[in-house]
Amino acid sequence: MRVLGIDPGSETTGWGVVEGDGRRYKLVEYGTVRAAPRERFAARLLKISDGIESVIEKFRPDAFSIEEAFYANNVKVALKLGQVRGVALVVAERAGVEIFEYSPRLIKQTVVGYGNAEKHQVQEMVRVLLSLTKIPEPHDAADALAIAICHFHHAGSHERIQAADARLKLAASLNATRRRASR
Repeated sequence: MRVLGIDPGSETTGWGVVEGDGRRYKLVEYGTVRAAPRERFAARLLKISDGIESVIEKFRPDAFSIEEAFYANNVKVALKLGQVRGVALVVAERAGVEIFEYSPRLIKQTVVGYGNAEKHQVQEMVRVLLSLTKIPEPHDAADALAIAICHFHHAGSHERIQAADARLKLAASLNATRRRASR
């Protein structure tokens, strides 16, 4: 499975592609999409959209994992990040890539073992987990890799829940068919 992790930002959006079999994973590539703060916000959104689209076209991920929205003290910042997330989600949906969202706290808990971990701790654990010689920089790209790694740890749970839901639906359908047949 190949996972694209996205760390949304209105100036720097980090991305990271990780590949694995459910037990082990390895780095494919990482980077950022940068938009100048002096550009009109709509132009920045377009640049982010185009950048993520290019990454999806180049690496053909099976899953798209993105950081969920979080509460910010500055309402303007939270709204802008929400718009960046929206653009990223639309690009992934248009490409037909399955989307998964994870909270910042869950990502840190999964990768570092502590939900309030600092940026440098996340970067170091990403380096260790992916067996890299140096810390991935900038931190936006390291965060995106952490989001992809988080998906590997939680994807199995997601698949088990989907399988259980399918079994329940099948059982309900069979029971309904049996009831109709016995009338």
